[in-house]
Amino acid sequence: MITVRKRHTGLMATAGALGGVLALTALGGTSNAATSGNGTGNHPKSQAQVDQPGAQDTSDARIKITPWQGAYGVGINTPVKVTVSNGKLTRVTMTAVATGAEIPGTLSADGTSWKPNGRLERATRYQIAAEAVDAKGRSATGNATITTVSPANDFIGHLSPEDGSTVGVGMPVTVSFDKAISDKAAVESKIQVSSSSGQRVVGHWFNGDRLDFRPENYWKPGSTVTVKLNLHGIQKTVTFKIGRSQISTVDARTKQMTVVRDNKTIKTIPISSGSPEHPTYNGQMVISEKFGQIHMNGASVGLTKKDGKPAYDISDVPHAMRLTDSGTFIHGNYWGAASIFGKVNTSHGCVGLKDVEGGGDGEQPAAWFFDNSMIGDVVIVKNSDDKTTLAPDNGLNDWNMPWSEWVSGSATN
Repeated sequence: MITVRKRHTGLMATAGALGGVLALTALGGTSNAATSGNGTGNHPKSQAQVDQPGAQDTSDARIKITPWQGAYGVGINTPVKVTVSNGKLTRVTMTAVATGAEIPGTLSADGTSWKPNGRLERATRYQIAAEAVDAKGRSATGNATITTVSPANDFIGHLSPEDGSTVGVGMPVTVSFDKAISDKAAVESKIQVSSSSGQRVVGHWFNGDRLDFRPENYWKPGSTVTVKLNLHGIQKTVTFKIGRSQISTVDARTKQMTVVRDNKTIKTIPISSGSPEHPTYNGQMVISEKFGQIHMNGASVGLTKKDGKPAYDISDVPHAMRLTDSGTFIHGNYWGAASIFGKVNTSHGCVGLKDVEGGGDGEQPAAWFFDNSMIGDVVIVKNSDDKTTLAPDNGLNDWNMPWSEWVSGSATN
């Protein structure tokens, strides 16, 4: 529904991402945290992916969370603050993701700012959720996930998927670092990834601060993947299962999505994808996050009206699943007429499925697809008018890179 240039530009969600936090000893490198783009080292094109919702009475309240969404290596004494303009904060929570412990904080007397009472823990991932209202009582929300710096001479590596999880056949192993690695071969040689299927698994570096592993073709359904790390005395083993195979193909020309599970078509769903002016990316995409509802606000990506208000503000986009870091989703659409699905491509880049407001009708196509999808499932888009090459590091979309090029990006092959 919307495309953002970076995760920290203000996408507001109601659920967290899949992944873990891992302390790894640095083997060199001094650059900043990785950025999300549609090319290795580049930002994606501005592809403001917004379905056309009806006019909504949007809140004037503007929430700002510091540091930004997705910030890595945050100092434990770095000021963490939530502020609001044109309104008052009504609720702020800060929670340690791993333990669920809520961090005490103080709201200012005038209700315009909040901060935690004490310093934060090292090597910890925190989720911040804020709510506010403007003078007319209209609500606004803001969310951010930040990760604090690890002990001296260490830095954070984010490993996904999680230990013990079950994922789709397209899920790569991803280790993201908050500093670029200068000796890539030394680090990569200490991370071993294998599959019970016997598939050869090879690593590939993006920007020096992200290392992904995958086989030549999708993981074999029912297999077990094992990740072993041994870096400067830190040893960790992560295993995860590959579930059934589900590959869904969106045909932007016919405006239909075919869902194939274990080589059998189980459903065909009418869709509405990107309009000719804002076509959806072509390519193989992997579901990286699932949200029962998600808040999308045009101001967070610079889409405003002449008076400065958001071009749109939809607090309850239902059954949303992320396909790219730059903001492409497949999600429920309750504001579009039923007649558009399977007939007209109306969005600014996302793939819309028929739904109801609140997402409470399990018989709707969007609800069915959400309930029958898992992190790591593959969604392929074809026959879109978009001419942009979808970058493999724009999300978990490694499969868009030819195998020979993938192997050449390993530091140990």
